[in-house]
Amino acid sequence: MSRKSELEKAIRESEAEIDSLEQKRIRSMSAFIEALVNHETPSAEDVEYFKTFSGLIDLERENLRRLNDELDKIKK
Repeated sequence: MSRKSELEKAIRESEAEIDSLEQKRIRSMSAFIEALVNHETPSAEDVEYFKTFSGLIDLERENLRRLNDELDKIKK
């Protein structure tokens, strides 16, 4: 398989991973927001899940930028 095809596949996989992580973060965020709306302190577990998913999303977005940059260099 050519490097261009490999990069395009990796980009698709990275985008899918970001979507999956964002869905998981939304679920943890809803529990967090529900606690705030009910004037309760969010559980430490919900806060930790939110932080963890946010960090993973940031890392995957950086990976996606790197892959797109590499693909752009090949296309030139």
